[in-house]
Amino acid sequence: MQTKEQFHNLISCTVPRVAVAALAMAILFALTMVLTQPAQAQTFTVIHTFTGPDGAGPVAGVTLDAAGNLYGTTADGGTVFELKRWHGNWVLNNIFKFNGNNGAWPQSRVVFGPDGALYGTTYEGGSGNAGVVYSLRPPKTNCKTALCPWTETILYQFSGGSDGAHPGYGNVTFDHARNLYGTTTGGGAFGQGIVFRLTPSNGGWTESVLYSFSGGRYGSEPMSGVILDEAGNLYGTTPYGGGGCGIGCGTVYQLTPGGSGWNYSTLFWFGGSYGEHPYGSLIFDQSGNLYGTTSSGGSGGGGTVFELSGGWFYLLYALPGRGNPGPVASPTMDAAGNLYATTYSDGAYGLGAVFKLTPSDGGWIYTSLHDFTNGNDGMHPSGDLAMDVSGNLYGTTYEGGGVWEITP
Repeated sequence: MQTKEQFHNLISCTVPRVAVAALAMAILFALTMVLTQPAQAQTFTVIHTFTGPDGAGPVAGVTLDAAGNLYGTTADGGTVFELKRWHGNWVLNNIFKFNGNNGAWPQSRVVFGPDGALYGTTYEGGSGNAGVVYSLRPPKTNCKTALCPWTETILYQFSGGSDGAHPGYGNVTFDHARNLYGTTTGGGAFGQGIVFRLTPSNGGWTESVLYSFSGGRYGSEPMSGVILDEAGNLYGTTPYGGGGCGIGCGTVYQLTPGGSGWNYSTLFWFGGSYGEHPYGSLIFDQSGNLYGTTSSGGSGGGGTVFELSGGWFYLLYALPGRGNPGPVASPTMDAAGNLYATTYSDGAYGLGAVFKLTPSDGGWIYTSLHDFTNGNDGMHPSGDLAMDVSGNLYGTTYEGGGVWEITP
């Protein structure tokens, strides 16, 4: 049986250069019956394990191209890689290696831009050692082997000051005008991170700081990127700040373009049973509703999966956790409305899990797809999942350094 509560958060303060909207938001807290199913008959396969020379420590997830090839980064190894199907096997091609000057420690996933190039960020490196935004393009001529290096273009180098510092896990994203958006965990006017836009200009890129996080009730240190709706509004999360607990257990925020800048609104403060510390990004469903995860909190202490819809907050599922960190990445949704995500250290062995949430009779059924065992399957998945047209899931594990596939 579901119950609901309603309460209001009123945000009313002004941050320099950005008009902060006052928002009274009603929250619907739906406590669902905890329904759990055992693991289905999935096939879990490790398709590559990094050994050090070929990369190490993939923090981010992978991205699929139209041919089903996978692209990703290794944070500790400082590489961008391609996994390509080659005569029935997966072949790794390290398409780029960072050297510090051109970026270092890539934590974000690479994504395809509107021009077909790969785009991403690094946490460190560049002239200010505060990270870079980059693009990668394949060779102009066809390679005669499977191993072909790509060419990097640095779009922007952060100085570590008011222009931002240290982009985190978040993907970059594009609007219809091909402007690029992202976040940094530090820098800005208050040293708490920024939301930025890069605009193509005369063969280069010009940065605009759309918002500087000030901490406190307005959130701080965004680890994830932003997503855009059709009206050009931006949405994201911060793992800290807000009014929910102590130093703040995180926020969901919105940035709306206005005549004199961007208007900032806090849509939700996290704390306690609603979940705490959202590290992952948000996703939209086909109706424009927002979904996300928190890494801790909830009734079981293992984080939550939530929905924001029509001004209401819905708690979809609270993970048991047993004191272990839960999801640190965004969920993935299939065409049927099922949600898929990972936990960093939950699961049967406390080393992370891949799970599915299926809507059923007003609640959600949890199904374990794989529990990591600290064996050859790796442990501690932290990146977003990718799903192909056949429903196969792809992801990474940070420790044990692997790329894996789950086939229904």
